[in-house]
Amino acid sequence: MLDQRNHQGKFAEDYVRALASAAGLLVYKDDLDHDGIDLGFRYPGRAGHISSPAIEVQVKSWSAPSCKGPDLYFHGLNEVQYNKLAAGPFLVPRYLFVVVVPRERDHYARVETEGLTLSRLCYYRGFEGEQAIASPSSKRHAPVRVPLGNVLTVRALRELVGAPA
Repeated sequence: MLDQRNHQGKFAEDYVRALASAAGLLVYKDDLDHDGIDLGFRYPGRAGHISSPAIEVQVKSWSAPSCKGPDLYFHGLNEVQYNKLAAGPFLVPRYLFVVVVPRERDHYARVETEGLTLSRLCYYRGFEGEQAIASPSSKRHAPVRVPLGNVLTVRALRELVGAPA
């Protein structure tokens, strides 16, 4: 069995993969995580004047969320990771996906007669227009506000990618 940290991270990636599948999107993964990107999502068709619109994301899992007002306060990115999302412009838009998971791995998923339920929710945040951190360090963390209203749903994922409704 996977250790807790790897199990939690794998569940988070599989959670967003399930949403992408439901949205009719292709999921891709670089052969090496060198650029701070865990997964890419692509619409396999035309969306207006664009063919095969896509986004790239860093997926993080979190079992002890901290909220203040309308935001999650995520402290799981170091400054180097932050810059890999914020130091654009990027040809393909980049997002942070934070999957809030139960503390107990036995509560990640439930199978009932109605179907499969994946626990809890995924939130997203873009970084377009954000300033990169000068002289970033992998030893310092960059706090990131993630709006609680940015729940990743099938519809929201399609909109982020730029897929037609």
